[in-house]
Amino acid sequence: MAMTDKQATFTHDDDSVAVVIGSGAGGGTLANELAQQGIDVVVLEAGALHTTADFLADEWASFSQLAWLDTRTTSGSFRLARDFPTLPAWIVKAVGGTTVHWAGASLRIRPHEFAALSHYGEVAGANLLDWPLSYDNLAPYYDRAEKRMGVTRTNDNKGLPGNNNFKVMHAGASKMGYSCNTGHMAINSETRDGRAACQQRGFCFQGCKTGAKWSTLYTELPEGIATGHLELRPESHVARIEHDDSGKVSAVVYFDADGQERRQKARLVAVAGNSLETPRLLLNSASAAFPAGLANGSGQVGRNYMRHMTGSVYATFDDPVHMYRGTTMAGIISDESNHDPSRGFVGGYEMETLSLGLPFMAAFLDPGAWGPRFAGAMDQYDHMAGMWLVGEDLPQETNRVTLNPEVTDRFGLPVANVHYDDHLNDIAMRDHGYRQGAELYRSVGAKDIYEVPPYPSTHNLGTCRMSERPEDGVCNGYGRAHEIPNLFISDGSQFTTSAAENPTLTIVSLAIRQAEHIGQLMQQGDV
Repeated sequence: MAMTDKQATFTHDDDSVAVVIGSGAGGGTLANELAQQGIDVVVLEAGALHTTADFLADEWASFSQLAWLDTRTTSGSFRLARDFPTLPAWIVKAVGGTTVHWAGASLRIRPHEFAALSHYGEVAGANLLDWPLSYDNLAPYYDRAEKRMGVTRTNDNKGLPGNNNFKVMHAGASKMGYSCNTGHMAINSETRDGRAACQQRGFCFQGCKTGAKWSTLYTELPEGIATGHLELRPESHVARIEHDDSGKVSAVVYFDADGQERRQKARLVAVAGNSLETPRLLLNSASAAFPAGLANGSGQVGRNYMRHMTGSVYATFDDPVHMYRGTTMAGIISDESNHDPSRGFVGGYEMETLSLGLPFMAAFLDPGAWGPRFAGAMDQYDHMAGMWLVGEDLPQETNRVTLNPEVTDRFGLPVANVHYDDHLNDIAMRDHGYRQGAELYRSVGAKDIYEVPPYPSTHNLGTCRMSERPEDGVCNGYGRAHEIPNLFISDGSQFTTSAAENPTLTIVSLAIRQAEHIGQLMQQGDV
């Protein structure tokens, strides 16, 4: 039976439903949590419904199948604007969103990172702000999310086995005085919830064919549909959100799979389209009452875009490593994730195992490069180990998502322009990560070291951030828009700062907390 068979269906003029835009970590989780409370939900997902049987163990073919390939434009000095000008970020356009593609790393943001301004102080050029919630506020929801997702090394879930890439990292970590394990991963290390244990296929980014990796595609969404309170509508590209005379949102206008314009009435709307599409939608929903864009009285919609400090270090060895065998990112060193300004930057970063297949390695090792060094790296591919650096990226008001009125999508809507410049803090942190990664690999006999620039694959955060004061952001500590009481932000857009950790666990935890809050507001008649 297809997931969309035998599900509840709601009429377009049913104004009692909650409309959730996007079906990934935030939207898919929120929709299920609301449905479990008996709240009727319509999920509008721009992408198609793929299944584990559809997934392709082929990097470029899978990328074409799953990636959001609608045109975007770029500006700013960051290298991706030159190397991949129409692909500033690799997100998924499919049911399940980027939980189909993510690696599974599930880390909690640390207490001090919820209060970056208080801990780091003012940083020139940065728009730092403390979150309007603390670690202690979110801790019980982290507990619930880790149980839901089956995160390894929590709740007696065993860690994943280490592949050769991990063994190289672990050996180097020991020489450096770092601690290293296979991490907190939302990937089954044993059969769980009717899903298989990880089979170590190595195609984590191409969709997990065994279902071992947590994805809303085959966990939250089917569970929500089974309640009879959730309708999933794939291939439903949202164009704008409408509001009534009182300023409350009242309907969502979208294009269906046939390109027909539809209007779904709504009691409330939750936007979870990723930090690029969420602000684009709000800006495209401008009206006489909201001339600068929906919920944008503060002028903060689209601003403070963060994409984490990233970079990679690869090294070659005399003996074969076959880094591509086994779980892509099961290996982590967290020793550099503390705040220690003596290193020359605020915040910190994680070091995580990473492997790319040969096609992606050719594309991303040094985009546009050719010659003996590049060919030599490709020749040594089987003998290569690799890690990804991911660290706190400071919010800057000028790093932002805006509309590009000169470029429109197939529905005639202005596309998102992504403007990004590295902060000096990012550069100092990346350089430190390159040095530490290179030293780690040299300590265990590396031959050649490759410092690889950021890929389009990253974590998109900010652009509709939480704030205590309405003038500083877009939504409050529950993701509720400051200006519109029945509009919610339900994805990484709401992050006030980026922290060092992979964000998915926090997005899921916030969605669980938000759903509980929405249920209470509905009971009280406040939405």
